[in-house]
Order: sequence, then structure tokens, then C-alpha cells
Amino acid sequence: MNYIKEEVIQYIMEDDVKFIRLAFCDVFGKQKNISIMPDELQRAFDYGIAIDGSAIRGFGDETHSDLLLHPDPGTLMQLPWRPEHGKVVLMYSSITYPDGRPFPCDTRSLLKKAIREAEDAGYQFSFGAEQEFYLFKLDEDGEPTKIPFDRASYMDIAPDDSGENVRREICLTLEQMGIHPESSHHEEGPGQNEIDFRYAEALTAADNVMTFQNVVKTVAKRSGLIADFSAKPLEDMPGNGFHINMSVNNSESPEDLLCMVAGILNKSREMTLFLNPTEGSYQRFGKRKAPKYVSWSHENRSQLIRIPAAVGEFRRCELRSPDPTSNPYLAYTLMIYAALEGIRNKMAPPEAADFNLFNAEEETLKQFARLPETIEEARDLARNSAFIKEHIPKEIIDIYL
Repeated sequence: MNYIKEEVIQYIMEDDVKFIRLAFCDVFGKQKNISIMPDELQRAFDYGIAIDGSAIRGFGDETHSDLLLHPDPGTLMQLPWRPEHGKVVLMYSSITYPDGRPFPCDTRSLLKKAIREAEDAGYQFSFGAEQEFYLFKLDEDGEPTKIPFDRASYMDIAPDDSGENVRREICLTLEQMGIHPESSHHEEGPGQNEIDFRYAEALTAADNVMTFQNVVKTVAKRSGLIADFSAKPLEDMPGNGFHINMSVNNSESPEDLLCMVAGILNKSREMTLFLNPTEGSYQRFGKRKAPKYVSWSHENRSQLIRIPAAVGEFRRCELRSPDPTSNPYLAYTLMIYAALEGIRNKMAPPEAADFNLFNAEEETLKQFARLPETIEEARDLARNSAFIKEHIPKEIIDIYL
């Protein structure tokens, strides 16, 4: 909404807002928040609100545990599922030490830095997200099960598709919060769903991913279900993908898109740990439209990167390896730096693989580098990567390793 802090304060005081959530996430992208009352808002803007960093995974120990949250007024949104009287609003926040130094494990600020460097070089990147998730039933005690909400498959309709009303409520809730879904449908797995939303500049797009997962989990719980974003919820069924669409806004050079593809392909193996941070992530590769090899093509969903059939402002590339357990701020940060490297060095991608890699002969596949097969292999690649060391703080690398 691009509010400034004075507008936020006026809105809070005049519109019956009783609780303000200051949201942030840990290095793995798990969302956290603290609620403050309206009388504390001016202090939050002026000085920040203190939290105990030692209680958050990866944020340090008890020796220097005080951290400060600084709300970003441009991210103000109302939570529609909270009461209309005594409203609850949310703002995403940056994190600093008490002396004002940036906190190195604040991944949102890391993305802001990447955006500034791209803009200084004359480029602006936009991102659109496609996230898949499963809906499972709860047992009689309200505990999660692995029983899918339905047995429908790809783009089935009701009554086979039981998730139709859940997806509808998710989309309507997102619209109320200023986030615009483009499409929603049942995915291939039983109880598996996908919702795609419109592209936005990088920081807003990453915030939207965080909001989206929160909305999905909230709506699912209200519907007596549990939403599962893990990479491989069911062993013999499709995993959950986080397909990231990325475009570059520079009309002077139409070749930039292919240079961007080349840069991302070049760093894809080194980045994988941060795009696929769980052991289950590696059970997904090479199966059910999840890539296994470092390759690209037009429209082809067996590739690591595909360029969808689109024109004009919708022309983009789609990275298909990440899964929803990744931290979107880290994912977008690394993709920006890899893309910039490709554009600056005028890198050309390898020859397009215009065939189905899932059906290809072993002899053909030998010519392609493959993504890491295990999280241990991904850690080794990250550990030895000069690119990762240059762009990700040591504190975050050490946590992931």
C-alpha cells in the first residue's frame, strides 16, 4: 500500500485497531511476530521493539540476545480473519542490534540490499510465485494426519475436488489483504492444491509468499484441515514445488532474459541448499515434473528453467527446482545476484534441451550436470562456493551447513 508512518499512525488511531503484529522470519523462512498495542507504535517507529534473539533458531545465544524490530509502514495490512471490532494489522519488520547495526541474519534486509545493488546497475527484477501444498484431514483430537482431503487429481472439479471452497476462501482473503491471485486449481496429488499470484517487485513478492503461507494455514485450520507445504509430504506422490517466475525490466536489451537464464543456471547447483533446505527436498528431484538436471528450454516442464509462452511484460523465466520450505528472501536474493552476473558478463545459456528429460536415454543425460542428490552434497557445494560466500553472510551459511 506504500503507507508512510504518519499515515499508519493516523489509521491505527482512527480505525479501531487494537493490536499491531510486527512480523519477521528466522533464517529458514519460518514466520514470527510480536504484537504491540497502539500506544507503542510511535516508539516502534522511532526506536524499535526489543525481542529475545536467543530464543529464535539461528539468531544467536544468550550473551548478546537483544534485537530490535523496526516496522516497515509500506507493508501495513489488516488480517481479515480477526475481529472487525478491535482490528488486528500486520507490518513486516527489519531487524537491528541495539546500536543500530543491521542484524546479519535478517534475510529481508539482505534482499533489500540485493535490490539496491541491482537498481544501481540499472536493473529491476520482478518475481511471481507458484506454490503447491497438500490439505490433510485432522484426527478426532485435532492432530494432523496424512489422510488427503480428497482423491482428486490435476485440475479436477467438484465434487471430486473437495478443496475448491478452501482455495476460494484463500483467494478472497488474499484479495482483501491487497495480494492478487492469478489462478488456483487442484494439483496432481490427492489433496494437493496450487495457487499462483501476480508478479511484483522483489521485496513485495517475497513478503507476499510469507503472507500467502500464513493465509493458507489459517484458512485450512478454520476448515478443520491442515495445510502441508513440506517438499515431499507423501512418499509415492508428487512433491510440493515453489516455481519462481523472474523477469528483468530493461527494455534497452531484449537479450537480458537469456543472459539472466545463463547466470542462474551457472549458479544453480551452488544455490540449491538455500532453495531446497530439507532432506525431503531431495526426494522430490527427478520425479513428477520436478527437475533433476541443469538445463533449460521453452515451455518444457521437464527442465530446471523454462521460458513460458508469454509476450511483453509477461515474458519471464521460471525456475522449477525450489520447494516451499525455502526462505523466499534468500531465494530471491541469490537469484538476483546470479542473474546480475549473467547479464553483466553477457553470458549465453547452453543449447536449449527441447525434449523430455524424464524420458531421455542415459547416454543423452550424461551431457547434463545434475542437481545435488542429497542435502549433504548440496552443503558441500555451498561450502565451497565463492558466489555464496560473497553474497550470504557467514552467520547464515554456518547455520545452513
